Amino acid sequence: MSGGTTGRILIIGSGFGGLGLAIRLRRAGIESFTILERAETLGGTWRDNTYPGAACDVPSMLYCLSSAPKTDWTRKWSGQAEIRTYIEEVARSHDLLRHIRFGVEVAGARWDEDAGTWTVRTTSGEEIVAEILVSAVGQLHRPSIPKIPGLETFRGPSFHSARWNHEVDLTGKRVAVIGNAASAIQFIPEIAEAPTGWSRAATGRSSRGRRGCSRACRCSRSCTAPSSGRAPSCCSIR
Repeated sequence: MSGGTTGRILIIGSGFGGLGLAIRLRRAGIESFTILERAETLGGTWRDNTYPGAACDVPSMLYCLSSAPKTDWTRKWSGQAEIRTYIEEVARSHDLLRHIRFGVEVAGARWDEDAGTWTVRTTSGEEIVAEILVSAVGQLHRPSIPKIPGLETFRGPSFHSARWNHEVDLTGKRVAVIGNAASAIQFIPEIAEAPTGWSRAATGRSSRGRRGCSRACRCSRSCTAPSSGRAPSCCSIR
C-alpha cells in the first residue's frame, strides 16, 4: 500500500527523544509532523521493562524534560510506573497524541536525492513520504539473548529481564541471573535474599534504598522552564 506525504517531518519513536522533539517543534509553530510508534501505547523503555524494582538510576529531578519539569516525584529514584505516567502526562499536556500513529513499525527508509524526500516503509507495506526523517528509536526495547550452551534444553522457565514473565512465581526457587548491569542490580534484591549471579566483569554499586524525595531534592512547585529551553536552575540536587 502506498501512502501520501505526511508533512514536513516524520519522527520514529514516541519515547523521551521523540516527545522532546515534538514539543520543540510545536513551540516553534511547526505542526506538520507525525510520530510513528510501533507499540499501541506510550512509554518507550518504561512501557517495555516491568521487572521487579524497575526504576530510574539517576535522581528523579534530573530525569525529566526541561520543557516539562516535574516537581512532585514521590521518590528520589522513581519507579517504572511513575515514570511511564509522567511520559503519558507530557504527551497529553502538550497535545501530542494527535500527532502519533500507534501500531506502526518501520521496516526501512529510502532517500530520494532528486525529490529531496524520504520514503519510509512500514512492516504492513505502507509507504510514507516526508521531507525530514528523525530516528528517536531507543536501544533498550529489544533484548539481547546470549547463546548459552544448554539453554535450549533447560527445563525450567527462563526469560530476559526486559520481557519479565510475571506469571512465574519465584518464591522458594533457585534463580540464576546472567549479568550484573543496571537491570540486574535493581531486580535481584527484589527476588532473593541471597542471590547468585554470573557476569563477565564486576560493577560498582551502592545501596539505593527506598528514600522518598525530600524537600531538599524537590523543585519549587512554582518552577517553570525558561524560554531559553534550559533546565530550570532549581531542578538540581542540593
